[in-house]
Amino acid sequence: MASSCGLMGDDDKPVKIHHLVKAPENTPESIASRESWDASKPVTVYKTPENLPDGTPCTAATVILRTKGCVWWWKSGCTFCGYFNDVRDDVTAEDMFSQWEEAKRVTSDFRDCKMVKVYTSGTFFEDRENPPEWQEHVLRETYEMGLHLVVEAQAQMCTPEKLEWVAERHPGCTVAIGLEAYDNTVLRFHANKGFSLKQWHKAVEILRDNSLRVKTYLLFKPPFMSEGDALEHTISWVSEVSKISDEVSINPMNIQRGTIVDRLFRNREYRPPWLWSLVEMIIRTHDDVSKTDCRVIVHPTAGGKARGSHNCGSCDSEVVAAIERYSVSG
Repeated sequence: MASSCGLMGDDDKPVKIHHLVKAPENTPESIASRESWDASKPVTVYKTPENLPDGTPCTAATVILRTKGCVWWWKSGCTFCGYFNDVRDDVTAEDMFSQWEEAKRVTSDFRDCKMVKVYTSGTFFEDRENPPEWQEHVLRETYEMGLHLVVEAQAQMCTPEKLEWVAERHPGCTVAIGLEAYDNTVLRFHANKGFSLKQWHKAVEILRDNSLRVKTYLLFKPPFMSEGDALEHTISWVSEVSKISDEVSINPMNIQRGTIVDRLFRNREYRPPWLWSLVEMIIRTHDDVSKTDCRVIVHPTAGGKARGSHNCGSCDSEVVAAIERYSVSG
């Protein structure tokens, strides 16, 4: 079995690790449920407080689109990512344009927004995932509207040719890469990311060469790691990646349906991180990060809930609010 498992990183064609543990997203019922979603409507659109690259407070629109999903998910998949729950295999270019128009409609053409985050459950500028003509339309339109654009990508998808193409259409936009861990062992065996630190460094170099902004995601408490180790590792990782990133977003693990981590959680083999661990991490990294030009963001998705970072319940809402205030002000 191990010889065919994408988690092990062998040369054989990988099998989705989710298949090997019979994760529920592969059942006929789950597939039918995903395919019942309207492919012409985005998953969700909402607004949040944000900061522009120069530190100016603003309102940002977040648009999560229903796409075909991630190329890496098609091959194997990360242990913690449940974005496949929102994808459809049959999404067309016409659907993508319809979703974008719907996002503009519900936000009145992003009225009062200075930033828009466009998330595609994969790499925005990967042609196998999203139609090139749609990519170009979004890049050009958001630039013409004066909106700072944030998109996501996997490190191995950041080629010189593609990033030059992106920079020509939306100069200075932000590309967020889910590095998750500054450690090749964790990338391979804990997260199953599908790329190495060398590839991430190369991606950062190419982004810099094209004057694009670098945002790096780190994952607090990957699976198969203790709380104490997660705290110490993350402090070290923040120190390393903040040196060459414009922003570092630390994402405490939240349990997403149908993932390897979900299976561990349901078997009581994994607990999301304590909020106090996040506070300790912020305290211990703040001085070093404040000496750089990098902004650190900590956003506890589902904070205070069983499937997100939480304490005992008595003070969770106050601690989550304090962490969120730090992220917006920091």
